[in-house]
Amino acid sequence: MRKNFGSKPWSYPQPVFIIATYDKDGNPNAMNAAWCGINDTDEVYICMGSRHKTTENIEERKAFTVSMGDVKHVVACDYVGIVSGSDEPDKFKKAGFTAIKSEFVDAPLIEELPMALECELVSYDKSTGRLIGKIKNISIDDSVLTPDDKVDVGKLAPIVFDAINKTYLKIDDRVVGQAFRDGARLQ
Repeated sequence: MRKNFGSKPWSYPQPVFIIATYDKDGNPNAMNAAWCGINDTDEVYICMGSRHKTTENIEERKAFTVSMGDVKHVVACDYVGIVSGSDEPDKFKKAGFTAIKSEFVDAPLIEELPMALECELVSYDKSTGRLIGKIKNISIDDSVLTPDDKVDVGKLAPIVFDAINKTYLKIDDRVVGQAFRDGARLQ
């Protein structure tokens, strides 16, 4: 039997993406955003309200990075989601993050988070909060790569947001199937 809950923003998994920007003076800022995803082969979408300091920075600089939140930095990732850069100008530093200038866009990479998408602003609709970014590069620290340059999910240890229980969960690296292969058994 199923139970109905009405319209809610519940989905599994909801990634924990940390959006990083520079403000007009070159100061780094970051926010936690779970309503994000791949929009096309070279684009991301993020649902962001217009009152965020990060949104203001993206509109100003036309660039941002999207890092994967991880187990090791769950406290910092949560912190940048509950504190506004408008209220705390040293939010990035207080989170324990170190800014590294991206080679591809006018935005900071977060040294402590080993995987990031480097993006340019394509569009932002204030009425819907829908932001689209073009992926210019994906930067991954060697520490989470396999010898053949693939991501080792166990080393990356990404987290997801559980909106129903208001918790963060670690993505497990156990393989349960092979994409684009297992379903072929039913053909």
